Amino acid sequence: MKTFGTQGPVHPDKNYIVSRSEKVKDFIDRVKKGRYIVIFAPRQTGKTTFFQRALDTLSVEETTYFPIQLNFEVYEDCTPSVFYNGIYEDIREEIENTFQQRGNLPTEALTRFLEDAEITDHLSMGRFFRQFGNLLNAEYGEQQVILIIDEFDGIPQEAVRGFLHALRRIYLPGSIDRCPQSVSIVGVKSIRQLNYDRSISPFNIQDEFHLPNFSLEQVGELLGQYTAEGGQAFAPEVIKTLWNQTGGQPFLVNRLAQILTEELDIAKTETITMDHFTTAHTWLLDERNTNIDHLLSNIRRDPRFETLLMQIVSYENSVRFNPDNPIIDELATYGVITRGTDRRCEIVNPIYFYRILQAFKPIVNGLERDYFPEGTVSFQYLTPTGHIQVERLLDNFGAFIARAGFKILQVPDTPQEFIGQHLLFAYLDQFIESVDGAMYMEVPTGRGRMDLLILHKGQKYIVETKIWGSEQHYQTGKKQLAAYMKLEKANEGYYVVFDHRQPAVPRVETEMVEGVKIRSYVIPVVQERPSDK
Repeated sequence: MKTFGTQGPVHPDKNYIVSRSEKVKDFIDRVKKGRYIVIFAPRQTGKTTFFQRALDTLSVEETTYFPIQLNFEVYEDCTPSVFYNGIYEDIREEIENTFQQRGNLPTEALTRFLEDAEITDHLSMGRFFRQFGNLLNAEYGEQQVILIIDEFDGIPQEAVRGFLHALRRIYLPGSIDRCPQSVSIVGVKSIRQLNYDRSISPFNIQDEFHLPNFSLEQVGELLGQYTAEGGQAFAPEVIKTLWNQTGGQPFLVNRLAQILTEELDIAKTETITMDHFTTAHTWLLDERNTNIDHLLSNIRRDPRFETLLMQIVSYENSVRFNPDNPIIDELATYGVITRGTDRRCEIVNPIYFYRILQAFKPIVNGLERDYFPEGTVSFQYLTPTGHIQVERLLDNFGAFIARAGFKILQVPDTPQEFIGQHLLFAYLDQFIESVDGAMYMEVPTGRGRMDLLILHKGQKYIVETKIWGSEQHYQTGKKQLAAYMKLEKANEGYYVVFDHRQPAVPRVETEMVEGVKIRSYVIPVVQERPSDK
């Protein structure tokens, strides 16, 4: 049987694969029109798999296209001279590989040209392609060279400007005989980020190509291939939840499917259910893999990232998505945040949301020992039938914040305005783990909301948190929670708002909102240490 691939590019003969047929067609149409295309997206989003599939499709449809594939990843720390010498050898190998795949050998004239030619800088590179294109057409009839460069942001900084100028010079005449006829640049950083000479744009000919995450339908298509091959089905709710939790991020989709089908001991005669998914989801939240390692290393690059990410989570209006802001631009490049439909920043999926909060979860100077009154144990917050008493649990959290007082301001390396949400996340996470429950992060469309979805013994509980904005925002939040509860078919909803005003008055109220029961808490957060006078 095939498998769900998480080890680099996936292959149709070995792995289940999302066809992306409409995007492949769009890409091929642009290649045929001679466009110079850029594909920039975060790592492990399927870029390499996509363009390899597109090239395979193109080679079947047309024999007049001559592909040359390069990868710049190994050249990042090289000098320009080493870089150009290296890519010349790579180009020669790729030309020979293309001839081998076609079942023939280069002519004597072409072989002699490749042996004698040199590429030492961007100028000689331009001459090489002009001469190669003329010779190729003379020997084999009309051939259009297609150049695809993967991991383009590995190019040495000193070579960026000249290399892009060379491509621009090739492109501008617009001749059908130009070589390469089409260029595709694939990487993480954009041309704008790589062009260190901001006074000139040497590659303003680029045709940007967006490669989105998988849609719900595409996730269904991917999992359906497994079902069709082996017969084991996924419950519809599993497919929807898997897509929701991953945001369609290709690595995360495949990793969850891999855990469900290969690493959990689920009989192949059983349907994969939400109970199975909860186990796999918890497994993924606790593991380190290459995708999560990339995420964590990226968000720790700059201490300002934590403040921005918590602002996106905590405030009603979030943060305007401004690509000219270097912090926003960098987090978007790494695939941590994206532009929402309301032009505000949002974290790309709930799994990243959870791991970001875990990464920034404060070391609370012993405060975790004060979460519960002395002598209290976890089972005291369970009903006689073993279900969580969330009301008692949150009542105690409010009392804990009051008991801790100014001590919460002593939590190191944590912006004070977000400490309440940090502590609530850590508090619930610790408790849910102790009773063998599961906690999901939800990232709804509305900003300023951090929703926690708790699953325990077949029951579903929703805890929504915010930072106080105004009385109107407070009341609107209850209606948002009520709508979300109905969507999730949850019986219990809890609304926790942290109030940083001075003075702030605690508030606890239980009421019916649009037909569902909601218990609300306004929890004051102490802003100053009491005077020592």
